[in-house]
Amino acid sequence: MALVASIHVDTGWQMPDLNLKNVDGGEVNLNSLIGEKGLLVAFTCNHCPYAIAVWPRLIRHAATLKKMGINTVAVNPNIHPDYPADGVPAMQEKITEWGIDFPYLADDTQQVAKAFEAQCTPDLYLFRADGRLFYHGRIDDYWKDEEKVTREELIPAAELLAADENPPQPQHPTIGCSIKWKES
Repeated sequence: MALVASIHVDTGWQMPDLNLKNVDGGEVNLNSLIGEKGLLVAFTCNHCPYAIAVWPRLIRHAATLKKMGINTVAVNPNIHPDYPADGVPAMQEKITEWGIDFPYLADDTQQVAKAFEAQCTPDLYLFRADGRLFYHGRIDDYWKDEEKVTREELIPAAELLAADENPPQPQHPTIGCSIKWKES
């Protein structure tokens, strides 16, 4: 497990128009998932300890975001033969086991992760309804133990987005396991 941090991406960056696969093999267009106020795109996976620690918060926060008009999608870029715990069958199991009630999609070509310059799991991108990046940062200030969180960061950012305010500053990078890139 290699610990890495997300890289800076300028607010206002336009979300690319890309397709991903759902766990049933069908294609889903990212832009079709944008809610009335926006979309949270969370690069994540099943096996990374950082992602596992954040999943319960992500699932809970997705319900809060939905009430604000912001949809959520989880994207798994670790569809890699060396990591069967992140494969599509395991994703299907986690959807049921964890009660994921938003799309959890497979980036089997890793083209979406590359287009976003995603670095780690988790790596969070919050977009406005027009597809422009509003927030690229961590969910809160303590990934490992939710009881030790002293500052929420995603939800306050989403509240600003929903209120048509300016993006929060600073935006702190997420940390997590490196994406398991396939060799080119």
